[in-house]
Amino acid sequence: MIGLQCPKCLWIMFNEPKNMPEPNENALHRFEEGNIIGELAKKCFPKGVDIPVDDFKKNMDKTKKLVEQRKIMFEGGFLYGEVFSRADVLVPVGKDKWDIIEVKSGARVKNENIEDVSFQKYCYEKCGLKIRKCFLMHVNTRYVKKGKINPKKLMIKEDITGKVNLNLGVEERVNDMLKLIKLKKKPDMTIGRFCKNPYVCTVKGECWSFLPKNHVFNLHRGGEKSEELFGMGVQAIKDIPDHFKLNEKQSIQKKCELGGTHHIDKDKIKKFLNSLEYPLYYMDFETINPAIPLYDGMKPYQRIPFQFSVHIVDKPGGKPKHISFLHDSKQDPRPNFTKELMDALGEKGSVIVYYEAFEKGVLSELAKALPKHRSSIESALKRIEDLIKPFNAFHCYHPDQQGSASIKNVLPAMTGKGYSDMGIGDGATASILFTKVNYGKVTELEKKKVRADLEKYCCLDTEGMIWIINKLREMVE
Repeated sequence: MIGLQCPKCLWIMFNEPKNMPEPNENALHRFEEGNIIGELAKKCFPKGVDIPVDDFKKNMDKTKKLVEQRKIMFEGGFLYGEVFSRADVLVPVGKDKWDIIEVKSGARVKNENIEDVSFQKYCYEKCGLKIRKCFLMHVNTRYVKKGKINPKKLMIKEDITGKVNLNLGVEERVNDMLKLIKLKKKPDMTIGRFCKNPYVCTVKGECWSFLPKNHVFNLHRGGEKSEELFGMGVQAIKDIPDHFKLNEKQSIQKKCELGGTHHIDKDKIKKFLNSLEYPLYYMDFETINPAIPLYDGMKPYQRIPFQFSVHIVDKPGGKPKHISFLHDSKQDPRPNFTKELMDALGEKGSVIVYYEAFEKGVLSELAKALPKHRSSIESALKRIEDLIKPFNAFHCYHPDQQGSASIKNVLPAMTGKGYSDMGIGDGATASILFTKVNYGKVTELEKKKVRADLEKYCCLDTEGMIWIINKLREMVE
């Protein structure tokens, strides 16, 4: 899969493994969650035999015996020349055929899954197995937890045989990769959108390090334009030729780059600011969304809020009042979270968020899960104002945003303050570390530190919105 996305990364993996960055906290969490899903999937095959993977030779020997005995097996290893694959599940069918079942923690079949299983089928068939069908077993997002997790209902087995059989040229791609790995010199590679699709490439940081700060790949929705410009030898947005066609937002980016200053549409910003009704409630919250539901009535990947921060400003120039909540038990956080949040938001005044789709989505789910709070939640939903809108519309833009309207970019661009020195600096890390200290086994010292970092992070999200609003007012006065 690495070789399909980036041959250079594949070469580094085999020839310069020390230059492969270590997986970060988010990647380790995904691996762990995938392993848990894998173990649950095995329970759907009670007669299956688990083959240890810590000893390569023993794994191969055990696989050979189970093939002869025609047993369902987990982690069976097959080696054909320099090609090796280990199957999540292999199921014997009839007298001499087998089904491949690949287990993924995702919620649907993706193109990369087809490539993955195609490689496995190629390897197993070269080793003499007759493959009847290929399946992807993934998480069923319609499953609702009621008591103990039921693996057979949590997982869906989807037939992907047709798509795998239509995916031709696997052997050619494999042989090309084997030749590439043996090259004495690192292959030259261009850069582009493929560096982030379907995954952010492990060595992207190395490959993109030569680019200037505001490079053409930071063009708002640049896509093919960005790649065309880079192919023309243009790296910096400020160097885009005048004859090159840009849309309105991209033109604003170039203008700001050349002038090194803010762009601001004062009339549009004033209209937005005048739409806000005091008291102002600056609101942000954090969620977890585990693949395996934690509580009854919960679905896989459902967002469960565990923390909020609300800053209240009663009047123009008023001193902000801060209210926060951070769940601290293994019980379902939603009842206490919702009650505390609704109390904090009062009954009138604008509720300011950054990217309303997230907050509105979670609040709507809470209204369904907690009917007694539905009325107050629906009232709060009507009061929401989204601070991202003037930045998404480029009514205000600074070169330091680097084409992004995210608060992680807007806050430092507008105020000089940001998340870089925070113990927790993004929502994904907040979710992972909360899960770790709230549901895992950690020391009290570690738990105390993470909770303190969570409080600081969520607080900055709402306090930062106050600073942004104040800066906007200052800019249009």
